[in-house]
Amino acid sequence: MRYAVLGTGEVGRTLGGRLVELGHEVTLGSRTRDNPAAAEWAAAAGAGARTGTFADAAAFGEVVVNAVGGRVALAALEAAGAANLGGKVLVDVSNPLAFEEGELRLSPVESDSVGEQIQRAFPHARVVKTLNTVNCRVMVDPARVPGEHHVFVCGDDPGAKEQVTALLGEFGWPADRVLDLGGIKTARAVEMWLPLWVGLLQKFGHADFNLEVRRAR
Repeated sequence: MRYAVLGTGEVGRTLGGRLVELGHEVTLGSRTRDNPAAAEWAAAAGAGARTGTFADAAAFGEVVVNAVGGRVALAALEAAGAANLGGKVLVDVSNPLAFEEGELRLSPVESDSVGEQIQRAFPHARVVKTLNTVNCRVMVDPARVPGEHHVFVCGDDPGAKEQVTALLGEFGWPADRVLDLGGIKTARAVEMWLPLWVGLLQKFGHADFNLEVRRAR
């Protein structure tokens, strides 16, 4: 398939690189066509990897992955263009976090989420929130963490969630470890996990960890 990955940070480059390894074509989108991080990524990723603006990438991709920070996600998607997003699955892996005066802050929190903001702003896109609860290396290689740990999907479109679950399977997530939380409103809960995730990162000293949900049978 053709994927657009918006964002040239570690998350975008990691996701884009893995998609290329899996045989997909990927355009890594940024604000400008001459982004040096994007050019370096494409040279290393090899065949199937290309770069462009957010709009170039979104026009190219059959599926769009939002891998920019949650607080700039709407601006990046506006630059990508509503016409380039309409009808497409839009995978949102972002989190609304920032460090302000040395403290971790989330905005929005509790009464809204980035996932919901994106769905409201682009009602014709098929938004699915997923993967924001793990480090980017675990996103594409869940075997880095032992055990039957889980990842979540949130979204209003059942078909889009099925498609994203299949993509997660390509990354190595078995279908029974992908938990469907319901509509896009449930993205609030997974975004609010981030302060605890950061606390665990500081405690463990590395990011190779995840949640495993255990249920009584």
